[in-house]
Amino acid sequence: MGVCILIRGPLGVGKTTVARALAEQLGGLYVSVDGILAEHGLDKVEGECITAENFIKANELALPQARQALSEGRAVVFDGNFYHQAQIDHLVEVLPEPHYAFTLKSPLTVCIDRDSKRARVYGAGAATAVHTMVSRFDYGVSIDTSEMTLDDVLEALRGYLPEMLWERAV
Repeated sequence: MGVCILIRGPLGVGKTTVARALAEQLGGLYVSVDGILAEHGLDKVEGECITAENFIKANELALPQARQALSEGRAVVFDGNFYHQAQIDHLVEVLPEPHYAFTLKSPLTVCIDRDSKRARVYGAGAATAVHTMVSRFDYGVSIDTSEMTLDDVLEALRGYLPEMLWERAV
């Protein structure tokens, strides 16, 4: 049986780097919620943010591939801000496999600095808005990545995930 792993957090915290590396290490499927939103024109801000409905539509678009990987006993690693609890609740409801969630955290100044060094810079305004929304609630295990390397974060995640996932990956 496969497992779902949610990697959530603000812009610039390292979600994508961590989620891609984790999926690769586990031989799992990597799902970029932001990529799905952009590809399908669902990334439009209405009011202060992208609506929960659009995030749930992105979930629905990811489900066929996720279900296939889960049926093969693989891990599915979702990478996203997950600043709407409804989006998380939806995934947990429609994918009843065991799930593990991690909220990656860093101070806003660290996230803005990291964002400024990326190929596609979103800017301090976007980083601040997303940081505020993601910080409204914690879900799963919280990990402060501000002083950690990628290997440190992956090692921390490993401590919370079943050993059988790593055994299968070898």
